[in-house]
Amino acid sequence: MKKLSAVLIATTISLSSFAEGYQVNLQSAKQTAMGHVGAALKLGAESMHFNPAGMVFMENAIDLSAGASFTYPIATFKSNGIKSKTDNPISTPFFAYAGFKIYDNLAAGIGVNNPYGSSLKWGKNWVGADVIQDISLKSFNIQPTLSYKICDKLSIGAGMMIAFGNVELSRAMLPAGTLTAMGMGPEFADVIPVSATLTGSSKISLGYNVGILYDLTERISLGASFRSCVKMKVDEGTAHLDYASDAIKPVIQALPTFPQLDQGTFSAEMPMPANLNVGIAYKATDRLLLSAEAQTVFWKTYDELDIKFSQNVLNGYSLRAKKNYKNVAAYRIGGEYNLTDRFDLRAGLYYDQSPIRKELYNPETPGMDKIGISAGFSFRPVQRLSIDFAFLYIQGISRYGKYSYTNSLGQPAELNGRYTNIAISPSLGLSYRY
Repeated sequence: MKKLSAVLIATTISLSSFAEGYQVNLQSAKQTAMGHVGAALKLGAESMHFNPAGMVFMENAIDLSAGASFTYPIATFKSNGIKSKTDNPISTPFFAYAGFKIYDNLAAGIGVNNPYGSSLKWGKNWVGADVIQDISLKSFNIQPTLSYKICDKLSIGAGMMIAFGNVELSRAMLPAGTLTAMGMGPEFADVIPVSATLTGSSKISLGYNVGILYDLTERISLGASFRSCVKMKVDEGTAHLDYASDAIKPVIQALPTFPQLDQGTFSAEMPMPANLNVGIAYKATDRLLLSAEAQTVFWKTYDELDIKFSQNVLNGYSLRAKKNYKNVAAYRIGGEYNLTDRFDLRAGLYYDQSPIRKELYNPETPGMDKIGISAGFSFRPVQRLSIDFAFLYIQGISRYGKYSYTNSLGQPAELNGRYTNIAISPSLGLSYRY
């Protein structure tokens, strides 16, 4: 039963690290429509996320921007003719930025956004319930930023990232069929005896975001930005046990090695990986702007889990488990066309690699290489106000995964099958400059 608890908590912490391919790039409606490019662009207040060096080129004294996305992902799993599908809620990552021009060569601002997070609901009784049932995770980042123009063509910027987050996850502690194996009647064959819901909130952690922007010519700009790794720490995660019925509860609790997870807490430390973005922008005409960008995400920092329990749960049991993620890249292109003085059109395309290795692929982390196609527009009803809309469609490249683990009875088990993943995400933003 120690193995039962270890596997359960390992699942929870791996997800609460936000380090399984759920990096959220929905930090601007305008840039979502352009395939998330932004490292080589001058985006006003929104530059503090994409490249803080670009914020100093604000044309107005104050630049405000805010918005949200409405993301609906669908994951499926198929094995031996049985198909399972998630029933996910709509997640709503948001962003808000405020930039202020202090001098002609100096700007400051502050931004708030959700750089990591997702929700998955596989269901209480699906075939992989003893691996994962439901997961909801969120992260938040507050970033005060400075941007300085060294000369007309060269600028730099830096921001401090103040990060925190939370996670809630449930999974079956004992699989369906356990009660029948214990001698209870056949009516219990499909009953999940007990599930655990685990909740953890991280402490505030600090990181940084730096960037440089250079105008190679009047029409070509080069930019690079780097967001550091941030270590998220959970000191006192808690658990709630949900029994199938009051009659079953004493039967399970009477098992001599049943772990009473709700009698203690757990702690762990896990990374939000560093990002390096390098981009180029080309002003093809007075109305057409094009940009291309390469992003490296340093997921390799997530090589293992180190989980520690309080002394009153399994005598202070600890677990170290290899995750062995790999560094990956994303490649993006986008364009913007000023159709009129009040209306802009945008489009984008990107390819995003998954950091998850085939032998460690499972339904708690159904990431895969993805292709994203986006489009959108901005409308300015008045000169200072912009209404921004984007629509993003993400198609995962179908992937077969083989996952070996220790099941809830402490026995070796495998969950093998083919995964698919799609997502749609409309975004709406408002920006105002004065």
